Amino acid sequence: MPANADLPPHIAEFLAYLQWEKRYSPHTILSYQNDLSACFTYLQTEYSVGGPGDVESGFVRSWLASMKEEGLTSRTLHRKISALKSYFKFYLRKGVIQRNPMAVIVSPKMNRRLPGFVGEKDIQALRAVEFPPGLEGETHRLILALFYLTGMRLSELVQLKESQVDVSKSLVKVLGKGNKERVIPLDRVWMDRLQAYKEWKVRELETPDRTHLLVSPKGKPLYPKYVYRVVKHYLALVTTTDKKSPHVLRHTFATHLLEHGADLNAVKELLGHSSLAATQVYTHNSIEKLKETFSRAHPKA
Repeated sequence: MPANADLPPHIAEFLAYLQWEKRYSPHTILSYQNDLSACFTYLQTEYSVGGPGDVESGFVRSWLASMKEEGLTSRTLHRKISALKSYFKFYLRKGVIQRNPMAVIVSPKMNRRLPGFVGEKDIQALRAVEFPPGLEGETHRLILALFYLTGMRLSELVQLKESQVDVSKSLVKVLGKGNKERVIPLDRVWMDRLQAYKEWKVRELETPDRTHLLVSPKGKPLYPKYVYRVVKHYLALVTTTDKKSPHVLRHTFATHLLEHGADLNAVKELLGHSSLAATQVYTHNSIEKLKETFSRAHPKA
């Protein structure tokens, strides 16, 4: 992520930590930057705050109250509080501050939304969709396949290296949040396609990127907006689901595994979740499907 000369040093230092040590995606880091910049602009104006050591709990409460008055949702406030908690925890560990002003700040309760996902018939319909000819079309196919067959995140896919694909063992090594590595098995057929793709891009392109696995038509590494547009385009052809994003395919991967009897802990590991609670939300999709089947098929329903 490019450095921003206008950022206060205390925010820039924390963002650098998120980028280089926590390995957060540029999108996530930008979200932290926006939340922290908005907060400290308010605190500087209202309380002459210059850095983390000047902040008191009451100051933060005042900012959050002003955000609530502007009509921000509980989910958005929860995200902003989470960003501030991470920021102050960072400076507490460094010894820059002696107490954490966020220790007494309680996040608002949220109703957890069920993740959207694509039905199995719609996923099957993707096979009949027409893709562009040549390497570009194969890139599009592999983008969709990797999201659905591995459940990886958008940031993980665009950063996926050729060296992370072990063709001999049919495994893909994914570097996730917090620089944590996980290993995901991949069907032999798709492994062979990945190997063929690597050879294809060398033949077809003059100077292809040989570090990243998937490349653009010009041979450059993929970027998030390009991948997002590809996924949105093809999902729009087969499904009426409200959201048509890479993350929806990740949700679909988890939901379909659980619907077919996969162990919850195994799905947790495949998704790279740090806690089981984050994975359990997908069980609700399976339960809702069971309820729907019951009410449709049971004579007493």
